[in-house]
Amino acid sequence: MRSKKFTINKSSNMEVSTLPRNNHSQQHLMNSDDSESSDSPGNRTRTAEMSYKDISYRQWLTVVILFYVNLINYMDRYTIAGVLTEIRKDFNIGDDKAGLLQTAFVLSYMVCAPLFGYLGDRYSRRYIMAFGVFLWCITTFVGSFMNHYLLFLLFRSMVGIGEASYSTIAPTIISDLFVKDLRSQMLAFFYFAIPIGSGLGYIVGSTAFSVMGAWPWSLRVTPVLGACAVLLILFFMEDPERGEAEGRVTEERTSFGEDIRALCKNPTFMFTTLGFTCVAFVTGALAWFGPHYLELGVNLQEGHENVSMDDISFKFGIITMLSGLIGVPLGSLLSQRLKHKYERADPLICAFGLIASAPLIFAALILADRSLAWCFVCMFLGEIFLNLNWSIVADMTLYVVLPLRRSTAEAFQILISHAFGDAGSPYLIGLLSEMFRHSLQLGASTLVANAMLPSSLAPSLPFSSSNSTSLPLVSSLDETAHRSDEFLAHKSDEFLAHKSDEFLALQYALFITSFIEVLGGIFFLLGSLYIVQDRARANREIAGEDNPASNEDR
Repeated sequence: MRSKKFTINKSSNMEVSTLPRNNHSQQHLMNSDDSESSDSPGNRTRTAEMSYKDISYRQWLTVVILFYVNLINYMDRYTIAGVLTEIRKDFNIGDDKAGLLQTAFVLSYMVCAPLFGYLGDRYSRRYIMAFGVFLWCITTFVGSFMNHYLLFLLFRSMVGIGEASYSTIAPTIISDLFVKDLRSQMLAFFYFAIPIGSGLGYIVGSTAFSVMGAWPWSLRVTPVLGACAVLLILFFMEDPERGEAEGRVTEERTSFGEDIRALCKNPTFMFTTLGFTCVAFVTGALAWFGPHYLELGVNLQEGHENVSMDDISFKFGIITMLSGLIGVPLGSLLSQRLKHKYERADPLICAFGLIASAPLIFAALILADRSLAWCFVCMFLGEIFLNLNWSIVADMTLYVVLPLRRSTAEAFQILISHAFGDAGSPYLIGLLSEMFRHSLQLGASTLVANAMLPSSLAPSLPFSSSNSTSLPLVSSLDETAHRSDEFLAHKSDEFLAHKSDEFLALQYALFITSFIEVLGGIFFLLGSLYIVQDRARANREIAGEDNPASNEDR
């Protein structure tokens, strides 16, 4: 096995930001940065204060740029969801093909993530990110002019290639600039952009459609913002050395195969990835079909038959942003407060968030055709709990993995979580919805047909009279019409009005999200069993006390 050499990075900008100024020894560096359990509460407070004072202007600017790009990234992702009804009408497609638009995007996104993870651990992250943002700007803009479904689907899939470069690399830059609580806070700020950007996507999409009268204009806003992001990345963003925040960089690099094997043998990383996969599944399904489902539900309520999709999308976007404004920082705050006392706090917080969110999301789905206000309340609370995990998952991934394989770890996590999460969930939900709709329509047609049969041939129905079998075999046209009217009048409130087949079908399909949330909570609970030992091992490897290559065989 090759031995790995670790050296102190003398050029680190963060060395003084996380340590007392008069001590730069190697031993103190490791005790201060990587052994949180040995820090006293007073030392932690003093260190956090010094870190904020000593953060450079370039570092602040880098974090703001990363936040901005993440914001427009998720705006672009969910702009289509805000005008999904119009896209379905324009291309004359069902829920299955509508879901395929998001699935195709996420498939290319996840497939390209390992490539950018490999490149991000070895080459200039600034240029890779600039290329990726430029690519999704171009493909989004050109795709807005496609008037055929298959061409539009092709360009949406190409957007995922560009976004893979950014999402894989950005968190690793933050991890190389900051450590400990400061890293957690910066990651929380970075992931704060996800719910805000998603909410803005719904709002921008619906607003652009209302103003311009055509949904393609919704896709021409983010490319302009993305062009500005490319310039900011190239000329103002800092690209630190790998492992700079810890004060060490590795002289020798492991191969890509060794990196993957090491990640697969890291239980915390694997269970965290599986838990996050469940999060991706739920968020992908709800974000894509949420506004459309709420529109169907509201239109079934008396007096709200003419509520438009853009109005629902705007309100859904507000709910998404507000839940993120509360959920993401709340999760980060809980993590920073609890993990110094309870070393297993991070995965337990994530597990609690998912399990608590499940019944609230289920209730929101039930209430959509009964009370829009209570539906939004349950959805709001459910999304708050769901948003607790964003920054915590990223932080856990970074502190149990060595600096030089963190981009690979992010790419591997993206591949798994999206392959089995939001890559398939929109299409799966759409496919199930179409299946349920077909079954409901078939059942409704059978009931109507039975109602129009002569009484001697029709099966017994709830409203049939006790002496119906005494009627003649051949009924008059007037009797048949009367029986049909009687059936429709009896079932209209229960079946035709309040339980439309389209709404019910999508509701049945979306019920699966609550069960997936509980499954994700179980994965995080399993991860809590291993996180202490996996983090300690990563700290020893960074300190040079363990041989990383030998650990791969354990």
